[in-house]
Amino acid sequence: MTAPLPAAPRLTDRKRDAIIQAAIAEFRENGFNGTSMDRVAAVADVSKRTVYNHFPSKEELFEAILMRMWERSQAPDELAYTPDRPLRDQLLELLTQKMRLLNDASFIDLSRAAMADLMHSPERARAITAKLTAKEEGLSRWLRAAQQNGCLRPAMEVPYAAQQLQGMVKTFAFWPQLAMGQPPLAPALQQQVLGDAVDMFLGFYAEPARA
Repeated sequence: MTAPLPAAPRLTDRKRDAIIQAAIAEFRENGFNGTSMDRVAAVADVSKRTVYNHFPSKEELFEAILMRMWERSQAPDELAYTPDRPLRDQLLELLTQKMRLLNDASFIDLSRAAMADLMHSPERARAITAKLTAKEEGLSRWLRAAQQNGCLRPAMEVPYAAQQLQGMVKTFAFWPQLAMGQPPLAPALQQQVLGDAVDMFLGFYAEPARA
């Protein structure tokens, strides 16, 4: 039996996608303050009313873009802690997912636009940070499971440790690109950064008998 063809996207979904793609281009080119909903509507070839029907404000549109890019960087199935696999291999796999997002030029450009705006809007900065942090619970869940299995130090504070580990990666693969315009890391350097970060992390937090 022939498998049924996937349903074509609905018109409203196509319009929403066109708005997001137009907004990505505009925010990357003009920054947050320099982008208008009128311009987004024109580039997306939809009415301004259509834009506001999908996104009531420019802030919500920008937030939706950041969330979509984060979701695009993730694996289809979240990596769960596996007791019979080496800790190092699993952590490298987790951080490789994170590296995909940090190595995305669009994400860096949008983050730069966000940073410039959010410096003047601390409430919105806290709201977006909280939502992104909630979506990054995968690493914390993995660390908690490994800790409960006796592989990581029982005194380890999981949120703090997760932030430490990601911070070591961002030191080389996010902040220089964001603040100084450095190019994304080459594949070999990505692997070095990830490997060194995991080794330092496990050297401090892993239980000696389980490292």
